[in-house]
Amino acid sequence: MTELPLIGEAIAVAANPRLAGAKIGVVTFPGTLDDRDAVRAVRLAGATPVALWHADTTLGDVDAVVIPGGFSYGDYLRAGAISRFAPLMSRIIDAANSDARLPVLGICNGFQILTESHLLPGSMIKNDHLKFMCRDQVLRVENNTTAWTRDYAVGQEITVPLKNQDGQYIADEKTLDALEAEGRVVFRYVGWNPNGSRRDIAGISNAAGNVVGLMPHPEHAVEAGFGPENGSGTEGLGFFTSVLNKIVGDNK
Repeated sequence: MTELPLIGEAIAVAANPRLAGAKIGVVTFPGTLDDRDAVRAVRLAGATPVALWHADTTLGDVDAVVIPGGFSYGDYLRAGAISRFAPLMSRIIDAANSDARLPVLGICNGFQILTESHLLPGSMIKNDHLKFMCRDQVLRVENNTTAWTRDYAVGQEITVPLKNQDGQYIADEKTLDALEAEGRVVFRYVGWNPNGSRRDIAGISNAAGNVVGLMPHPEHAVEAGFGPENGSGTEGLGFFTSVLNKIVGDNK
């Protein structure tokens, strides 16, 4: 039997000075829940997390941004609809669409914010069963060429937690066909579609591959003994090591 770590005993990726120099911003809105989990995931991957506040007017010198999960502004109007107009989101949108192509990861509520910001197509609505869902979820990697998935293999199945009530991804058929044709479906649900998302889509990317959004929570699967019981419990860590390896590679 594999010995599990003690509570609070972090198991980080082997120290790499080049990775430690990378800075990943983690955005907090009123109602954000998982910013500290995202910060911990960044740190475990070997980078330096940088706290960003929704009212900030600059991104500073971060190399990538994570928009974490929660219920920003209480999900009033629509999930992510108010957050989209935060001052910092204007900076993120500009940076993601610039020639530099800032890597941006939206998790759960972050995914909702990315669709509301039109950094990603489609929209998120209530789960088809109209209930809040919390479970460990198997995902299949469909695209490993994005900034956030290069440490995975196409076809690889990973298990990460899922928790949402507005997790049903929808888009018109033309948009869905384009996402499929362009290889922009990054993750699909395996075994069971937990929210009615079209074509079992769990996550997508923009055309450039620097912006990725998904409903499940990789930041909750980064430490052995604290993540899902199926698999290693650390299968979400690849998101954060992927972007670090991209940053380091781009800065050679």
